[in-house]
Amino acid sequence: MIPDDVLFSKTHEWVRVEDEEAVMGVSHFAQEQLGDLTFVEVPEVGATFQAGEELGSVESVKAASEIYAPVAGEVSEVNEELEENPGLINEDPYGEGWICRIRLDGEPEGLLSPDDYKSLIEEEAH
Repeated sequence: MIPDDVLFSKTHEWVRVEDEEAVMGVSHFAQEQLGDLTFVEVPEVGATFQAGEELGSVESVKAASEIYAPVAGEVSEVNEELEENPGLINEDPYGEGWICRIRLDGEPEGLLSPDDYKSLIEEEAH
């Protein structure tokens, strides 16, 4: 399950660029590795991040993991539904399970195409 309209970081976050903003979340592969999510820490609206900086975390029945900003910019909106239902990431990681919207500082750099990401997760699965 890899949509062709998103880009990926090597740390398993995805972004869908829409005009001057990027919607981001964690990949289907990442949520499968974590298992059923029990908590999601989202960033605050207005917070700014450089690509690669930690912006939140997810916790599951198996483990906890940090979430890293795949792009640089300012958080313009967060998915408040995740507070009540963190399982949205398990159910629909590229749709209802989005984490936040980031107003881009510039063009996204260093991200993987869907094909490159598929190769990465195939390597990690072995």
